[in-house]
Amino acid sequence: MSSPIDRAESLLKDLGAETVPHPGGTLLVHLRRVRARLAVWNARPALQLAGLCHAFYGTDGFPTALLPLARRGELVEVIGAEAEAIVYFYGSCDRAAGYPALADPGAPFRDRFTGRSHTPDTPRRRDFAELTAANELDLADHDPAFRERYGPDLFALFTRFRPLLSGAAWADCLALDGAGR
Repeated sequence: MSSPIDRAESLLKDLGAETVPHPGGTLLVHLRRVRARLAVWNARPALQLAGLCHAFYGTDGFPTALLPLARRGELVEVIGAEAEAIVYFYGSCDRAAGYPALADPGAPFRDRFTGRSHTPDTPRRRDFAELTAANELDLADHDPAFRERYGPDLFALFTRFRPLLSGAAWADCLALDGAGR
């Protein structure tokens, strides 16, 4: 029997992720690296799976969607409800509204798909912060122009996220201090 990671990678390939250009190779290569970084940080399996699948519905910064929202059930079948919920939450983030106050437990979170706001619990915020850090650090590692342009802003973002980040994630984020200066 294949693992959830194997099944997720198979679905990613079926949906063309290995043909979508992305900094450092293809979207599939990027997604694998994000999952691997989360594994190094000792993230739980559901968050690692979400890291591998975080772009399924597109994001506020990467509009290419591999699956329409109407087909969320297909991803649930492959990676489970917990990991899929993280993928949806990550993809739904209206970054302009969500990034500035994510670490504030009472701050609303705007779902860019529905336009509705809600107040996510701390575990959901932690997952989002870890996944965001893993994703953005991978981009900074594999795209020098991205790192030059956004490195200082990313470090500022990660500093705001610090209360939500694991020690391992924060240690990795510290490598961006002074980037692009």
